[in-house]
Amino acid sequence: MKLAYLTGQYPKVSHTFVRREILGLEALGHEVVRLSVRKADSGVVDALDVAELDKTTVFFAASPVQWMIAFASAFVRTPGALLGEIASALRKLRAPGPGFTQRIAYLLEATFFLAVLRREGVEHLHAHFGRNAASVARIIENLGGPGFSMTVHGPDEFDDPLGHELGAKVAASRFTAAISSYTTGQLRRWVASEHWQKLQVVHCSVDESFFENAGPVDDSCVTFTCVGRLCAQKGQIVLIDAFAALLEEGRRAKLVLAGDGEMRPDVETRIRQHGIGEHVEITGWIDERQVREYLEASRCMVLPSFAEGLPVVIMEAFAMGRPVISTYTAGIPELVREGRNGWLVPAGDVAALTGALREALTSPANELDARGRDGAKRVREQHFVDTEVARLEALLREAVGSD
Repeated sequence: MKLAYLTGQYPKVSHTFVRREILGLEALGHEVVRLSVRKADSGVVDALDVAELDKTTVFFAASPVQWMIAFASAFVRTPGALLGEIASALRKLRAPGPGFTQRIAYLLEATFFLAVLRREGVEHLHAHFGRNAASVARIIENLGGPGFSMTVHGPDEFDDPLGHELGAKVAASRFTAAISSYTTGQLRRWVASEHWQKLQVVHCSVDESFFENAGPVDDSCVTFTCVGRLCAQKGQIVLIDAFAALLEEGRRAKLVLAGDGEMRPDVETRIRQHGIGEHVEITGWIDERQVREYLEASRCMVLPSFAEGLPVVIMEAFAMGRPVISTYTAGIPELVREGRNGWLVPAGDVAALTGALREALTSPANELDARGRDGAKRVREQHFVDTEVARLEALLREAVGSD
């Protein structure tokens, strides 16, 4: 099949799972055209992501002249459909979600990418995330382009399901992949039951490189690692508070915050307020190899999120044999099982998080290894890239074949 992937930003440091899917589909013999609305941010450091840069067609890397040529070409070919999209944007002036200007921007992006899809002979378009990229994909189909599918993650889509027109997108899609059972449940709230059969679980995944680097926990290790963008939803400030409480008990421990993001100044301020700077390391953006190295050098992975889909870093930690401390949030309990492969605490509960850190710090290494093995087995069964790409490929073949 000749496929295309459309995202708001690709490659992106926190979206390695998209790259794994694309490369997995190509390994099965399919051609995949990469499309991105925005240029990759400065956080791209992984060699595999850097290699993807030259393969990706980016809307904002093109000139306004190219945008206008594509728009004019679409108008010549399908004037009624194009005017219909403009009229639809006008009708939705008072509706939730994007304003008129943003909807016209989507239309410009759609006509630009439509020209690429026609030139490349793409049979099907897949959008990752149910927000802007899916909006553009839907317009492309309305203008006579290929049918589309989308992968919905959360939590952003569920913060404004009406504004993102989730129900209409599911109804218009050939199928909608959800990354967890929780995600399918949320989507069922916003789409008519006649379209529920379009909802299919396709998990985000990890590849063999993480399993290959699995090893036992060093009993002398006192390092906790939290991997993720420094942002409100990941809960790092709560983690700083809980970790400070652990240190106040007189325990020896280190915390690594692997990542960067908009809340780094707030996180650094909290660290200074507690006076624990010598016990906390913030790495900044790191590549996949460095993620593996930090996980390997840790006792446990911690992710105290307030809002999520189902974090890939949990899969990566389990694949490397590390137990996980996380929260009863979204799809996380579908993977992390209290007392089996990790600890689950209520989101935002500092005392409960401190308790989980204490238990992980004082548990014997053989108990931590047992939890890590359970997690690795679960990831191998439910989140291995070959299995999930094969599931996605079957859905794509069915969608293209039934067109």
